Amino acid sequence: MSFIEQLLLLRRLHNLVRRKATGSSEELMEKLNVSKSGLYRQLELLKSLGAPIRYDRAEQRYYYASEFEWQWEVLRRSEN
Repeated sequence: MSFIEQLLLLRRLHNLVRRKATGSSEELMEKLNVSKSGLYRQLELLKSLGAPIRYDRAEQRYYYASEFEWQWEVLRRSEN
C-alpha cells in the first residue's frame, strides 16, 4: 500500500469513527476493505496520533471518547 493510499484509508477510518458509523469490527473491515489485522493496525495508528478511540460493545461501534479532529493536507511545491 502506498503512502497516499495509507493516508486515504486513515482519513476514511477517522471520518467513520467521527460520525459513529463504523459498525462492528467485521462491518468496519468490510467498509474499509481490510483484514482484521489491517483494521487493528489502522486503529493503532490513529491512537498513536492521539485519537481517543473506544469500542462500545452494546452499540457495536467505534467512537471517540473525547473531541478529536485530525486534519492533513498535501502541500505542493510551486514550479518556479
